[in-house]
Amino acid sequence: MARHTFFSFHYERDVWRAGQVRNSWVTQDRIASGFFDKAAWEEVKKKGDAAIKAWIDAQLKGTSVTVVLIGAETANRDYVNYEITQSWAKDNGLLGVYIHNLKDNAQKTDTKGVNPFSQWTFRRNGVVVSIPTYDWVNDNGYANLGSWIEAAAKAAGR
Repeated sequence: MARHTFFSFHYERDVWRAGQVRNSWVTQDRIASGFFDKAAWEEVKKKGDAAIKAWIDAQLKGTSVTVVLIGAETANRDYVNYEITQSWAKDNGLLGVYIHNLKDNAQKTDTKGVNPFSQWTFRRNGVVVSIPTYDWVNDNGYANLGSWIEAAAKAAGR
C-alpha cells in the first residue's frame, strides 16, 4: 500500500541530504510531504511562527506516517519538535532515519545527531512506545524505507 508520508528535517542544515531521501522515495511512486524549495520556505518564514505552523498542519493532512530525518542539529529544532508532537497527536506512525552519513552538496558527511524522540515518553493505550530509528546508509534506507514506514504505520494502527 502506498503511504502519504510527511518528512520532517532541519531545513537549512539538511535540505541536501533530505532531498536524497525524498528523491529515492518518490522515484518509487510514493507521495512525500514536507518538502518545498528555498524560495517557498523563505516566504513562509517571513510570515512568522503561526504561518509556519499552519503550513506544517496543512502538510500533515492526509499523511499516515512521519519520518524524522535526523541530522546533527535536528533534535534542537522547534519546528521539528512541533512536527513530532502534531504527528503523534494525529496518530501518525513515527520513525527516525539518521542522515548524517549522506554527503551534502560539498560532498561532506556530518556528525550524528541526538535522537529527537528521546525528549518525550510516547504512550499508546497506556503502554510506552519506542520510536524506531535507522541509519540511511548503514541500514540501506533506499531498499528498506518502505518497509520501515509500513511497520511504523502498523504500529500506529494505520
